[in-house]
Amino acid sequence: MLRGESPLLLRRTGRRGGGDLTVHLVGGAAGPLRGDDLRLDIEVGPGARLTVRSVAAQLALPGRLELPASRLAVRATVAAGGTLLWAPEPLIAAAGCHHLAATEVTVERGGTLIWRDDLVCGRHAEPSGTVKTEVLIRYGGKALYRHELAIGPSAPGWSGPAVLGGGRAAGTVVLAGPSLPDARLLGGDAVLMPLAGPGMLASAVGPDIRAVAAALDPLCVLPCLPLESLAA
Repeated sequence: MLRGESPLLLRRTGRRGGGDLTVHLVGGAAGPLRGDDLRLDIEVGPGARLTVRSVAAQLALPGRLELPASRLAVRATVAAGGTLLWAPEPLIAAAGCHHLAATEVTVERGGTLIWRDDLVCGRHAEPSGTVKTEVLIRYGGKALYRHELAIGPSAPGWSGPAVLGGGRAAGTVVLAGPSLPDARLLGGDAVLMPLAGPGMLASAVGPDIRAVAAALDPLCVLPCLPLESLAA
């Protein structure tokens, strides 16, 4: 079942039939803007395979200063035997924005997850707005990955060597499930490394989103074979 309202509209795409389902997020209005409070819930049942993408980047925009930060909360659950690929286009922090992205994913043991998040620090030739991302992924009842990232004027030191090191784009992919690729360098400032559990984390930083995409895109395809085929 798909249900949404502007600005988060859901459209089923791709071929019909079979066990795979692809859904695209379509922006029904500009934003998010200050004051927006948005939520997206995803549920993947046993044996189901769901891919969620978007037709365009999400652009966090400024709004009236007296309003609270815009917020997007994403909650996802994946049952045993289910598979979820989350790979939307990047979030762009336009100058003057103030945005919070909060993600919580719960995967039952035996489920498979590929979770992708990309962030771009401002549009072309403009300073970054303020964005904070919070991600918590649980697998088999235990925390697998917890991460926070803050960029922009309200995050001192965000562009320094301890955070993005001068990079203008960053991305992560979390892989979780019964079969996983081996740790390895992905080229440039990108690496695939193990998590403390049945999971892997790919992290990339680059001068623009093209460098990040070149490192992470190969990991973001629902495999017909087990995930170890990605290690080849």
